Amino acid sequence: MAKQLHKRFSTEEVKMFLQQYLDSRKKLPYILEILQITRRRFFQLLQEYKKDPDGFSIDYKRKRPTRKISKEVEKNIIDELRIEKELIEDEELPITSYNYSYIKDQLYKKHERNSRFPL
Repeated sequence: MAKQLHKRFSTEEVKMFLQQYLDSRKKLPYILEILQITRRRFFQLLQEYKKDPDGFSIDYKRKRPTRKISKEVEKNIIDELRIEKELIEDEELPITSYNYSYIKDQLYKKHERNSRFPL
């Protein structure tokens, strides 16, 4: 599978190909082969380019950050880890490491976090 267009070409390179197509200097099959995109995607890009040639960009911007948890969930995790740490540090108990499955279960029970939303 080919990489995403914005990873293979710069905005300026794509603008150059679109302008060459509009000026009839390059044929569509040649440009499609070079850019490795479908006709549909090409004409979507061409339409965006025609609307605003100077503001045209193929850069990808995420709508929301990935792999983020809320501050509340982070606080709950830290609280549960702190409880587990106290058990580990207690010399009278034979616990020597964290039990992450137990912590996950406690988060689910106490804070209503289910497994659909990874911790």
